[in-house]
Amino acid sequence: MSPTRTDAPLVLGIETSCDETGVGVVHGHTLLADAVASSVEEHARFGGVVPEVASRAHLEAMVPTVERACETAGIAVGDVDAIAVTSGPGLAGALLVGVAAAKALALSLGKPLYGVNHLASHVAVDQLEHGALPEPCLAMLVSGGHSSILRVADVTGADDGVVPLGATIDDAAGEAFDKVARLLGLPFPGGPHIDRAAREGSITIDFPRGLTSRRDLERHRFDYSFSGLKTAVARWVEARERSGEPVPVADVAASFQEAVCDVLTRKAVDAAADQGIEDILIGGGVAANSRLRVLCEERAAAKGIRVRVPRPGLCTDNGAMVAALGAEMVARGRTPSSYDLPADSSLPVTEVLV
Repeated sequence: MSPTRTDAPLVLGIETSCDETGVGVVHGHTLLADAVASSVEEHARFGGVVPEVASRAHLEAMVPTVERACETAGIAVGDVDAIAVTSGPGLAGALLVGVAAAKALALSLGKPLYGVNHLASHVAVDQLEHGALPEPCLAMLVSGGHSSILRVADVTGADDGVVPLGATIDDAAGEAFDKVARLLGLPFPGGPHIDRAAREGSITIDFPRGLTSRRDLERHRFDYSFSGLKTAVARWVEARERSGEPVPVADVAASFQEAVCDVLTRKAVDAAADQGIEDILIGGGVAANSRLRVLCEERAAAKGIRVRVPRPGLCTDNGAMVAALGAEMVARGRTPSSYDLPADSSLPVTEVLV
């Protein structure tokens, strides 16, 4: 049975930027369904995502995941007002599967199509849990492929509504978590396992904090770098192994995690204070990290800044976040995408609607 309709748009969102096939159904700011089919186990033995494997998994999962989302939401697919899909950034082949599926649905149902930005979707999803976003707010997005600080005055991107203040210049935070987890013999994906191991360890190793020296801050005040940190962990572990001493996995995990969270939160809070913004939103898969949440809330509170973080299930890639941004596009009267919508693996965050 379809939900009772109001003026709020009913939108189906499709997310296939990496290794998870996500289909969400959103009614305004209300989440009706969030169906996810993950291929993470198929990638685990490779220690990272294999694009061809991810694309094939999306093909196999797409129809059943759409059907499951509609069944959970209690709607027929034809009930929706619009179809939203991640157009980029992400893995090219994986994006193509989602974009093709969204086009097919939109054309067959006669519904408007919205190709949206993956990063902006991570911002919009918080509305499903905490209501309308403060405008402006500062978004710190941390995931396997991205570590960014954004000034968000309009999540749909109108009138320069999303402005990047900083980004990673090499490895993203989530990528560093995966690589360090592999060094420590922890499973893929590394983030949850390092977080869990860190709870049993102590911060005993002073790993470097990238781009935090006075000279670096002059040029990269709000930028991130985690490549040097990853290398420092690798050298520390190798030296321990050469000496014949056991590697204290929990302590390494705790010390590494602290270095990442220290830099992430320090720069985000500094950026918010610099911009006169009173609300920080944390999004992306690494936002599920327990230490990151606690440290950011502590540092923000000291500056009189509020912190919003979606529940962990909405931090990782999902269709609900795409539907949430699509619903905002419809509600604000944004012009839909054309049916020749491309999949753009390097789509800049400033292009929220394609």
